[in-house]
Amino acid sequence: MATDVALETSMGNIVVELYNDHAPRTCKNFATLAQRGYYNNVVFHRIIPNFMVQTGDPTGTGRGGQSIYGEKFEDEISTSLKHTGAGILSMANSGPNTNGSQFFITLAPTPWLDGKHTIFGRVKSGLRIVQRMGLVKTDKEDRPDEEVKIVKARILEKDEEV
Repeated sequence: MATDVALETSMGNIVVELYNDHAPRTCKNFATLAQRGYYNNVVFHRIIPNFMVQTGDPTGTGRGGQSIYGEKFEDEISTSLKHTGAGILSMANSGPNTNGSQFFITLAPTPWLDGKHTIFGRVKSGLRIVQRMGLVKTDKEDRPDEEVKIVKARILEKDEEV
């Protein structure tokens, strides 16, 4: 059964559906961190128009974050899942098998990421919110000029709407 997680952001609500069958450890990590409140009040520290929005680092620097497994954990690359368009939920990393808590949502097709980043879900509702995030003005290091953040992340009960 699919797990849905609500990301209540400063720009509106996003619901993501997790691909538990394709990336069970990654989905467990994400859902557990959401359930523990780890993502609450965490900023989107990197926004690149027509590419992706990135968050999941409680330090807000892009260099922090930890998984439920300790430091880093291995990739779960599925050849049947591709970064084919906007709304793909994927783990940020600094190389193979360096997953922690950071993740991104694509704003467009990003085929060069296939095989390098674990895809573990998709935006089920709120894609317009994600697209609006992608239009926020940023500095030369892709940091938003105005704070965009996850106010609260939580697992949705079966058939619950946000």
